[in-house]
Amino acid sequence: MKPKFKISGRIARPVHEVFEAVADPKELSGYFTTGGAKGRLETGATVSWDFHDFPGAFPVHVIEVVPDKRIVLEWEAAEGAHSDVPEGSEMGGTGYNTRVTMSFEPLDDGRTRVEIAEEGWRETDAGFKASYGNCEGWTGMLCALKMYVEHGINLREGFYK
Repeated sequence: MKPKFKISGRIARPVHEVFEAVADPKELSGYFTTGGAKGRLETGATVSWDFHDFPGAFPVHVIEVVPDKRIVLEWEAAEGAHSDVPEGSEMGGTGYNTRVTMSFEPLDDGRTRVEIAEEGWRETDAGFKASYGNCEGWTGMLCALKMYVEHGINLREGFYK
């Protein structure tokens, strides 16, 4: 069985507002990329994300963006524990990418359902471990997104550093 996952959550804001909170680097830096995001998520772009809990900024390749519907990204597979990754590295140098697909669905009650799926790890112990770590990270991102968009609270502030 290939390592992959899919998570989802509902956010009490219109789809455009939720989508922009992910696509806009200033917004994304307000609740998720604790070290900052550089570059808007647009088809064909390569942006940079930095996290205090995962040292060193790294590239995120934007494969597809359909406004208010879908964002597809690829980034280097992070195999191994965060503490095993050298300072300034680009996710550990695994030499292959995983694919992240974010879907945004407007609900009848005005909320937005956000689904995040990631796949592409190798079928190894390190691949499975990395997939579990990313599942944890994306779950935290959805929780942080909800609190940020609905209440203006940054859940990750001071959490890692």
